[in-house]
Amino acid sequence: MDDVSVVDYHTAGEPFRIVTSVEIPGASVADRRVTAQRSAAIDAVRQLLVNEPRGHADMYGGFVVPADDDGADFGVVFWHKDGYSTACGHGTIALATWALDTGLVQGPEVTIDVPSGRVTARVDAARGVAFRNVPSYVLRRQVPVPTARGDVLADISYGGAFYASVPASALGLSVTPACYTELIAAGRSIKWALDSSAVHPSDPRLSGLYGTILYDDLGDGADGPHQRNLAVFADGEADRSPCGSGTSARLALLHDEGRLRVGQTLRHDSIVGTTFLGRVVSQTPDGVITEVTGSAYRTGTATFSLDPRDPLGTGFTLR
Repeated sequence: MDDVSVVDYHTAGEPFRIVTSVEIPGASVADRRVTAQRSAAIDAVRQLLVNEPRGHADMYGGFVVPADDDGADFGVVFWHKDGYSTACGHGTIALATWALDTGLVQGPEVTIDVPSGRVTARVDAARGVAFRNVPSYVLRRQVPVPTARGDVLADISYGGAFYASVPASALGLSVTPACYTELIAAGRSIKWALDSSAVHPSDPRLSGLYGTILYDDLGDGADGPHQRNLAVFADGEADRSPCGSGTSARLALLHDEGRLRVGQTLRHDSIVGTTFLGRVVSQTPDGVITEVTGSAYRTGTATFSLDPRDPLGTGFTLR
């Protein structure tokens, strides 16, 4: 395997590793994601970058690829420790920042094709990023799911990926570092229990429950609701940020409940105290258009190698 160079960012505490050197065949970003899933050579690069000793169980990143057409600046295939996701809000924020930092896009608007569709981002003078997602919607309400802490009810919604939302209090927990291990275990079990319940209406490649959002409701301010969450996605990976696509999924639920009107703002905090601001900007027949605002910061660059004599190969993951 050739050496792989990366640029690392974090968005609200969540890592995002950017790779521009991997070519992935396909007619669209969605097709390229499928190609990456099926290609041992491409997936070996993902494993090299996400696994220890070069990564860790909560590493996240993406392969920058061509856009679907001239309407976007570039595309991205997102990846994590278990495979390839359909959407990533914190990654979108990082990529928009990187695109301006490198001069790839002059800005302030950056348009990115992701597996779930086309998203747009606007970068302000202070490098804050507001991105507008694909339509978000409620799929199912009050779905019963058994857990080791008792039966709970989950609301399933879509924000480029499907999430099950459950109040942490229903599990006897709160979204705090002291409950971190228990939150991951609960979120992981809910995700797998409901995985087949999340079926995309038109594209089976987008089906499957991506994660569980465990949240604390902190009441309503003058501008709208205030909540804190931990998104547990893939197979027990914990988002350090408030989760961008998950924020869109939460916005769809809150709007559907009548708790968040168009123009109001959800203050969405993470388990580490960082914040995204989310709002519903419009309604369409396919769902609500959401805007999520956050910031990303460059943390470093690296070139990773694989010594052919290394018995650990592309590495390992400990959870």
